[in-house]
Amino acid sequence: QVQLVESGGGLVQAGGSLRLSCLASGRPFEGYAMAWFRQAPGKEREFVARLTWTEGNTLYADSVKGRFTISRDKAKNTMFLEMNSLKPEDTAVYYCAADPSPGWLVRTTVAGFLYFGQGTQVTVSS
Repeated sequence: QVQLVESGGGLVQAGGSLRLSCLASGRPFEGYAMAWFRQAPGKEREFVARLTWTEGNTLYADSVKGRFTISRDKAKNTMFLEMNSLKPEDTAVYYCAADPSPGWLVRTTVAGFLYFGQGTQVTVSS
């Protein structure tokens, strides 16, 4: 049973930084696609960043490109999202996601990921 547990959310001022973590457990994640999504109040869940666990290839939403960095520590089975230059519009619940899809199959929708964590709240004040 795959489990994803997010941590690291909180309240930060605009321009500040946060680092989210996602501890993954339940099976080896070689060959998996991993991602971060976020959902603001009254909005649909949206793609933020994607990473292939084995190769480490990354993909970002245009809205976070240049500000956010996705990475993983294989030894600790943990994925990270380093968020810099945060803006009030980054306020949302951030979710970790995983899917056993091959690296060449690039999916960036909620339907494209089989497993989600419970989320961690990020609030950016202006």
